[in-house]
Amino acid sequence: MTDPTSFAPPNAFLRLPCSISQRSDLLYLTEWSEDLSWEHIQVLAEYVEAYQVDAGNKIFVQGDEGQYMCLLVEGSVEIAMADSAGAEKTLATIEAGKPFGEMSLVDGKPRSATALAKTTCKVLTLTRDEFRTMSKEHPELGSILLTRLAESMSHRLRQTSGLLVEYLED
Repeated sequence: MTDPTSFAPPNAFLRLPCSISQRSDLLYLTEWSEDLSWEHIQVLAEYVEAYQVDAGNKIFVQGDEGQYMCLLVEGSVEIAMADSAGAEKTLATIEAGKPFGEMSLVDGKPRSATALAKTTCKVLTLTRDEFRTMSKEHPELGSILLTRLAESMSHRLRQTSGLLVEYLED
């Protein structure tokens, strides 16, 4: 389903030639497998691509066009945001099994943060276009994933709000 000509991954990405079966196995290693049947995992595998990103490379950069989200299969990713002075501040560290970059999948807006591979990483990408196509062709799976994305973003917003309240004036 994925059309390699419609998505140009960053230069730091090394495409891993994986069959749908191999991508299914990789998806099973993520937290999304908790909410999906094996049949759903196999369908989703048709819409994702696998890449390796070497340590020290940026997966995406704050302000860039958001075309895709990632599911981290192996490795560790640092999420950082530039403050008003331009200094990057670490917001979170993403560990294997977790999604990141999902806000762009939902709203298509520019990236709100930078993602840096702290170690060599293996990621699965799902583009905005592929997510929309998959949701039309498999509405039940689309609904499950949209719920999962909303839960993930809600969790992160609650964490951020908890940190932010400490800095608010009385």
